[in-house]
Amino acid sequence: HEIKNPLSGIRGAAQLLEPGLNDEDRALTQLICQETDRIRDLVDRMEVFGDERPLVKEPVNIHAVLDHVRRIAESGFASAIRFVEVYDPSLPPVLASRDKLIQAFLNLVKNAAEAIREAREPIGRIQISTAFRPGVRLAVPGSDARVSLPLRIEIEDNGTGIPEAIKPHLFDPFVTSKRTGTGLGLALVAKIIGDHGGIIEFESEPRRTIFRVLLPLADKRAHDPKE
Repeated sequence: HEIKNPLSGIRGAAQLLEPGLNDEDRALTQLICQETDRIRDLVDRMEVFGDERPLVKEPVNIHAVLDHVRRIAESGFASAIRFVEVYDPSLPPVLASRDKLIQAFLNLVKNAAEAIREAREPIGRIQISTAFRPGVRLAVPGSDARVSLPLRIEIEDNGTGIPEAIKPHLFDPFVTSKRTGTGLGLALVAKIIGDHGGIIEFESEPRRTIFRVLLPLADKRAHDPKE
């Protein structure tokens, strides 16, 4: 509110000035309104990073989530791209917020589609794969303990790849190689995956980029009402 209220005042003042201006000056007031709207939208997107409320989780079929994301992509921004699915049918349910996972994986698939368009690939390809790897234990940021993260989901594309200069800071807010990007998409993905107790990794070279999400197995004892 400390930012949005002054923005509303600036926008309102510009609108009050507009009727008495000539066309050239009116274009400037319209620019003020457009830019204040853009800042407001950016603040709205940033607010999610300060949301510390616990997620409402339930057992989720990750393949149903990924299929939903693929259908959204194929009907819109990735309609010209070929999707390949390599699913492990033994993957157990994930204890998660279905909507949050859809948001995270939709962002990853959208980034993949944009990288393919930038590469001008004649045959764009996004592969979505899953695997169950029991016994895999990794260190999660913010904890000294090693936790079991056996659920692996990968999004692979044959796009441009990630520039070396931004790789060390790829999941930081406002880091992007896109001319019109805000740099919040991957930071939001990392937050969502972290809120689920998982981690996200990547490896990238021209024509091959993989984002790898590792998630924990649901602790049935913590969520079984019989316990």
